[in-house]
Amino acid sequence: MRIVSWNIQWGRGADGCVDLTRTLEVLRRVGADVICLQEVAVNLPGLPGGVTEDGFRILCEGMPDYTPFFGPAVDVAVAGGGRGQFGNLILSRLPVDQVWRHLLPWPADARVPSMQRGCVEVVIRQGDESLRVLTTHLEYYAAGARLAQAERLAVLQQEACALEAAPPLDKERNVAFATRARPSRAVLCGDFNCRPGDAAYQAVLAGVSSAPWRDAWSALHGEVPHAHTVGLHGAEWPSEPFCCDYFLVSANLQLALRGIEVCADTAASDHQPLVLDLF
Repeated sequence: MRIVSWNIQWGRGADGCVDLTRTLEVLRRVGADVICLQEVAVNLPGLPGGVTEDGFRILCEGMPDYTPFFGPAVDVAVAGGGRGQFGNLILSRLPVDQVWRHLLPWPADARVPSMQRGCVEVVIRQGDESLRVLTTHLEYYAAGARLAQAERLAVLQQEACALEAAPPLDKERNVAFATRARPSRAVLCGDFNCRPGDAAYQAVLAGVSSAPWRDAWSALHGEVPHAHTVGLHGAEWPSEPFCCDYFLVSANLQLALRGIEVCADTAASDHQPLVLDLF
């Protein structure tokens, strides 16, 4: 299974131009089974570069062999009618059994800008096995909110492990109560808006000792520093390259890791796509 995670900045490249055709070209070249995207925008003309189009629709139409699962964390009325949306999208060409759209904590902090953040979670089925894939985008400005969101991601893994160990009873003749698999085997990816070792990064990894997340890069490369995922192509942000995009895996999935790679050659966003391969 190949999974790609990418903050596409609503199609805005390092040149400041919004053009989702470039995004689609990269995604087709990568050829992932599951695509996890952050900063997918619909009808938000106030974003830099101006977004008056339906980015969700364009991405779905451009990847017709994939089933979409959109989780807009921001969903607002816009001038002239209609809705503006901003959030995370999973596209899968493998069967998906269950979907959750989590809103992450948003504690008040009047000192800095912030916005509602979310996480999309799906159960992917491949043959006789299944695993969960989660994608998220944590708060940029408000460190307290980012930390609370990271802690929540640790709890989501704890919840899944507990449900796998002790699934709820079915309720007769009520399909809404049917017991469905929520496997502990899982992949979490996205833009964490923090560097390796920062408080939010540590909170995800160390949050729950009984059901920990593991950094896939470190599991495969040991002490080798994370490859940079931003700052490679001269975009207005950031001022220097660093890593803030990650793949984490459940402890029971570490042996399935085959490879992780940053696609450094594209300037279609201010972030680089991150690709994970599993056996």
